[in-house]
Amino acid sequence: MPPPIIKMRHCIHWNCCKFGSFEEALMDENGLAVIGVFLKVGRMFDPSCLLPSCPDYWTYSGSLTTPPLSESVTWIIKKKAIEVDEDQLEVFRMLLFSQAGEDEERMVDNFRPLQPIMDRTVRSSFPKHFWQDMEKPLEDQMFHAHEQGPRQDTLHL
Repeated sequence: MPPPIIKMRHCIHWNCCKFGSFEEALMDENGLAVIGVFLKVGRMFDPSCLLPSCPDYWTYSGSLTTPPLSESVTWIIKKKAIEVDEDQLEVFRMLLFSQAGEDEERMVDNFRPLQPIMDRTVRSSFPKHFWQDMEKPLEDQMFHAHEQGPRQDTLHL
């Protein structure tokens, strides 16, 4: 059984040519793009390779996972997790939410509860049969596929 997915790293982007500020992009339905990469315990991760080499991903329109939870995000979730070793994971566990001068608050248990799907469509960059090598928990809990052609699947969640 593969190691469990333990975290997700988010890289948040906005188009500074189209929007004057992050706050302005936050207000637009398509103002932000977030690349999410799953992390799992394994061998040491080389931070010079911030994204997994596998080009496969899922994408959908959604919201931020933190307040104000704006519906302004195009999510891009990489299919392949990157591995981090226990020492690197411990560094993540030591990260703080707090600002200088505030009581220290560790950045743990900072996940958003499962949300209703609403009427979202999730698309993949790879054909349905490639999903067989996904970690079983993600496949079982999140995805029910509906094939939409030779190079794209659409998921109706």
